[in-house]
Amino acid sequence: MSWSKTFEELDKSVHDRNSFDCGELELNVFIKTQAAKHMQAGISRTMVLPSNIPLLNNKFSICAFYSVAPSSISRETLPAKLAKKLPQYPIPVFLLAQLAVHNEFHGHGLGKISLIKALKYLWEVNHHMRAYAIIVDCLTDSAQQFYVKYGFEVLCEYRGRTRLFLPMKTVEQLFNQ
Repeated sequence: MSWSKTFEELDKSVHDRNSFDCGELELNVFIKTQAAKHMQAGISRTMVLPSNIPLLNNKFSICAFYSVAPSSISRETLPAKLAKKLPQYPIPVFLLAQLAVHNEFHGHGLGKISLIKALKYLWEVNHHMRAYAIIVDCLTDSAQQFYVKYGFEVLCEYRGRTRLFLPMKTVEQLFNQ
């Protein structure tokens, strides 16, 4: 199986969610049962990277996906040097809610590609609806190491997970060259 060149919005009539397996039950359950419902409810948007060739059911396997949503954080969770420059009310951010790569593609750089596509997507959205940063709540230690490697910084503990953030100014520097 090989992947196509572009991410596209999840469409359950086109994409085979049931064949997706990244090795993390929570992420597998999300793409199979929750992603489409969340999109329909206006909660988040899930983008998938489909395979090049359809399965026998004429649907395309999902090689990788990411899901994003608007969110906010309290300024008190930010490092003091950043927080002092911000207002007292909740700070708008983008939540990179999910990012996963099918087991078949682990170790092929598709996680990095997916992260870059998600960051670029959110940078483009930021032109229309501003946010201070992108946050991610890490499911595992290896996920935390992955995001830190690409510039995310520890923000706080949130619901038993490490929350990381990447300021939109940093994202802008990546794509505005």
